[in-house]
Amino acid sequence: WWLTPVATVLGLGTFALYSLFAAAQGSHYLYTGGGALYLSPFYSPDIESYLGLHPPFSFAFLVLWAPLGLRLTCYSYRKAYYRSLLWSPPACAVPGRSGRGYTGESRLPLLLQNAHRYFFYAAVVVVGFLWYDAVRAFVFDRPGGGSPTVGVGLGSLVMLANVAALSAFTFGCNSFRHLTGGRLDCFSCSRAARTRHRLWLGVTVLNLRHTEWGWVSLFSVGLTDLYIRLASAGVFHDPRLL
Repeated sequence: WWLTPVATVLGLGTFALYSLFAAAQGSHYLYTGGGALYLSPFYSPDIESYLGLHPPFSFAFLVLWAPLGLRLTCYSYRKAYYRSLLWSPPACAVPGRSGRGYTGESRLPLLLQNAHRYFFYAAVVVVGFLWYDAVRAFVFDRPGGGSPTVGVGLGSLVMLANVAALSAFTFGCNSFRHLTGGRLDCFSCSRAARTRHRLWLGVTVLNLRHTEWGWVSLFSVGLTDLYIRLASAGVFHDPRLL
């Protein structure tokens, strides 16, 4: 019974350490070789460029709170770290640590889990910027100046795959499922209700694999940042496919 909790701790712990390193470094998050413009997902949106802010620390920390909060309060992630980190309980039919009685999420600090839907709203904004970054990754500046040209680099595809995985995870969220189909007594009583029902069914398809999309998007974010980081540091040059 302990294999899954240990694997979860290793997976989440590895990602947490890498994310902290990537966000704190504050460099090599933008690749511009060959006219490309690849921005690390840890640094999107680029607040320094958009707002002209220059905080005394890496501005990635001004961005990461939204997707991090969404994941920390996500139902599938709660199950993962409740079992793996807190052992409350570590598995089905396995007793948890002895102590005071279980109060659920009705008291601090677990009461803060109820902020999940608000983190969802903020994360949707971040995903919108990531889609902009992914589309922009298919536009390349000409070496001698002039109008940019449309092209495809390997980094373009990496960024597109990442935002697709993040979108599948974000829009498979139970909060979004509730927004689309919640508070309805009848799905067929009006045109608006039927439209919401179709949207709810689409969200449910993603929700059925919410945990899997969580893991896929978790590692896609890390791998996308690593790709851009290594390319920006000159370890390799992004291959141009078209």
